Amino acid sequence: MNRQTRTAAVLASALLMAGAAAGCSGGGSDSGSSSGTDTSSQNSGRQVDVPAAASTSPGASTSPAPTVSVKKGTHGKTLVNEKNMTLYVFDKDTKNTSLCTDSCAKAWPPLLDTKTPTAGSGVDPKLLKTTTRSDGKEQVTYNGHPLYRFDQDKKAGDAKGQGVDAFGAKWYVINAKGEQVTTTTPTSSSSSTGTGY
Repeated sequence: MNRQTRTAAVLASALLMAGAAAGCSGGGSDSGSSSGTDTSSQNSGRQVDVPAAASTSPGASTSPAPTVSVKKGTHGKTLVNEKNMTLYVFDKDTKNTSLCTDSCAKAWPPLLDTKTPTAGSGVDPKLLKTTTRSDGKEQVTYNGHPLYRFDQDKKAGDAKGQGVDAFGAKWYVINAKGEQVTTTTPTSSSSSTGTGY
């Protein structure tokens, strides 16, 4: 009995050690596949590359280029941005050169772009370009006029900046031909609320 008991104990001990060794080696291969050990270097190489590509993809996509379109508003058909906010030109600017900086640019935010702007409905793409501002940023132009928004326009269709005299000259909306619209009274076809979009 003693000899059988001892043999059984030795066998049981051997089985436990074999099981523990198998568990360790299985755990080692699991951690190896996640940490990139030599036994799974091919798999770990693929695992590292795929998340890296996925993580750089969103970073590589930047905000879309601004779209300039024509909308019928209180002063006829004039240019708006992608949010249908009225765009203006500054009478003091010269061709492709903005003279609105500092506090002027806060009240009249320039329409900036880092790539080619998109010509929306009614816009002549040949007239839509960019120019470099004094601060190095690119500003969208139309027929050589740098384009701006007005910070007092709060919703689509507002044109509170039309005819305003500020920062040394007047501000006007601009039509599809690239001409300033200098009338300050709403057109007869515009809505009574003065928004028109």
